[in-house]
Amino acid sequence: MSSHDVSAGGTVAELGEFGLIRVVTAGRTQPESTLLGPGDDAAVVAQPDGRVVASTDVLVQGVHFRLDWSTPEQVGRKAVAVNLADIAAMGAVPTSVLVGLACPADTPAEVVKGLTDGMWAEASGAGAGVVGGDMVQAGQLVVSITALGDLGGRTPVTRSGARPGDVVAVCGRLGWAAAGLAVLHRGFRSPVTVANAQRYPEPVYAAGPAAADAGATAMIDVSDGLLADLGHVAEASDVGIDVRTGLLEVHPRLVEVGTALGNDPLRWVLTGGEDHALAATFPPSVRLPEGWRGIGMVTKTGSGVTVDGEVYAEESGWEHWR
Repeated sequence: MSSHDVSAGGTVAELGEFGLIRVVTAGRTQPESTLLGPGDDAAVVAQPDGRVVASTDVLVQGVHFRLDWSTPEQVGRKAVAVNLADIAAMGAVPTSVLVGLACPADTPAEVVKGLTDGMWAEASGAGAGVVGGDMVQAGQLVVSITALGDLGGRTPVTRSGARPGDVVAVCGRLGWAAAGLAVLHRGFRSPVTVANAQRYPEPVYAAGPAAADAGATAMIDVSDGLLADLGHVAEASDVGIDVRTGLLEVHPRLVEVGTALGNDPLRWVLTGGEDHALAATFPPSVRLPEGWRGIGMVTKTGSGVTVDGEVYAEESGWEHWR
């Protein structure tokens, strides 16, 4: 049976909890790591390493996504991607995700099916499976994802291992999601590549394990802004980090959009969140893995994050409740 053999018409209330579960699980495939998928009290997932890397994130409608900006499929992809990026940032390979979904009773079932289509697509593209979850009624749409990963014998790369003299490097796009947010806030829907960067990120999942294999000393998922997240590394490692703007990539498309909207594209690169690139520190003797590029250095103990040797005067990134 394919997923198209089960009707997703009407609302979630009309379809019912278990009917909705049948719609979103029918015809799905699982990776070899899924020993028991959806349909029982809990899933069973193989973890050959013997250690489980786990992460969870909650996405709330109106805070993390808007359905007038994004399709349900794009929201589903984003919900999974932001979690799998955290798994990659530990040097692990994603294996599985668990989904918690809360929504009003009058939510069209097609919206939920679209969400789960996006979740399955993003998970399977990363080699992971959607192995279970829960659905409940609520006053607004909320998606919670728990992701699991396997270290494959690697030592987990934390935020606390950076040392003075290390090279700071990034892999993935920076500033694109912030530019997309600016575009969408102005009521535009193009350039599509920029708007889509806000709708769903495109993390380079394989870059995390590759960095770990190369000897990365610290690593983090850039979710709240490059400077803000490097600040977490600096604090956890008790070091300073200096970012060199001359080493940062400011894509011509970001310059084009920034000029049109009256925004500084470099600020998007430095402080814009939701791209879910990876940032890491490497010993100076290490050859950076493919796709990684140096953007700065780890400096003396406890000196915080600077830009071209100076304290950055603007907000460094996103923080909830501020």
